[in-house]
Amino acid sequence: MPLTLAERQEFLAQPHLAALAVTGADGRGPLNVPIWYQYSPGGEIWVITGTESQKLRHIRSAGRFSLMAQRIEPTVRYVSVEGPVTRIEPMSEAHNREMAARFLPVENVEGYLRASEHFGEQTVVFMRPEHWLSADLGDTAEL
Repeated sequence: MPLTLAERQEFLAQPHLAALAVTGADGRGPLNVPIWYQYSPGGEIWVITGTESQKLRHIRSAGRFSLMAQRIEPTVRYVSVEGPVTRIEPMSEAHNREMAARFLPVENVEGYLRASEHFGEQTVVFMRPEHWLSADLGDTAEL
């Protein structure tokens, strides 16, 4: 069954690995890659990507992207959201730290931040959720 707006926003605010999809180029299918994301209910979604990445080139060209987060326990549930890019800006240390703290155990954050210095220049892309799809398929053990 579909989730309510509050349930969708609450779910997306949790740290799930997501799949980002954006229109491809030259007649190819969409680019679809796993990614960390940040979201607070009612706000924008943001992701971090390489400044020279194929992903960012496609996002700039399309002006929008979609993001899908899911879980399989305790029930199969997903939220997919699509919308326009609202801004693109250089990644700050605060962005990097916030994202790392969202997805990593506290004892691993500093090590990740040191290692991420070798990732090259990074960019933050913000998106305003415009279209939502969601479902909670219930407990698969009962199927």
